[in-house]
Amino acid sequence: MAGLPNLKLSLFPNSCSLSSSSSSLCSNPFIVSTSIFRRTPYRFPKIFAFSSNDIKVGSNVEVDGAPCKVIEFLHVKPGKGAAFVRTTLRNYITGNSVEKTFRAGSKIEEANIYKETKQFTYRDGAQYVFMDLITYEEYRLNEKEVGDKAKFLKEGMDCNLLFWNGKVIDFELPITVKLTVVDVDPGLKGDTAQGGSKPATLDTGAVVNVPLFINRGEEIMVDTRNGQYMSRA
Repeated sequence: MAGLPNLKLSLFPNSCSLSSSSSSLCSNPFIVSTSIFRRTPYRFPKIFAFSSNDIKVGSNVEVDGAPCKVIEFLHVKPGKGAAFVRTTLRNYITGNSVEKTFRAGSKIEEANIYKETKQFTYRDGAQYVFMDLITYEEYRLNEKEVGDKAKFLKEGMDCNLLFWNGKVIDFELPITVKLTVVDVDPGLKGDTAQGGSKPATLDTGAVVNVPLFINRGEEIMVDTRNGQYMSRA
């Protein structure tokens, strides 16, 4: 159109966003830099405030700057005085359990913990190595961090790693796993599912009670939450 300068959009970040063939428009207040369209990380704000009234088993909270998981809780309303919430917390960092009491309705800092699925690939000395199968990045946990979960951990198993402030603080096993019986007393003819149980050693080193009819070399399903036999695989 007559009377309007010929405008051209610049695709180079180090140059002026818009230019004119007749004069510079860098000082034009209506021109917006294209840099605002660059992708930047954004953290969504919390929709509601977390308080002691929201506490339940499995909640993640920050206490004295450390992430903790609620193991037990009890809402107490005494005859006199203010109500409160008594909790048992497990510190993700130290593994220790502590008791903590919160005033009912008091605000609590919720621990920003998130999960990512990684595969347990191998053991390197005292370290357990997990890998992201997309980026091939490795994450290592030591024997203390893995704890008793090692007895159900098998190479090639997908687990959930828990991250807090960019660091791995814990991991979760699958609820059920398929393992192989490597040592057990032989089953007797006529044994049935209701005929008692016997200890069996599995390929991960775990020992679980199995029905009398289970034999060496069989694959079974085990509940990792309580270490109990579930069924034949």
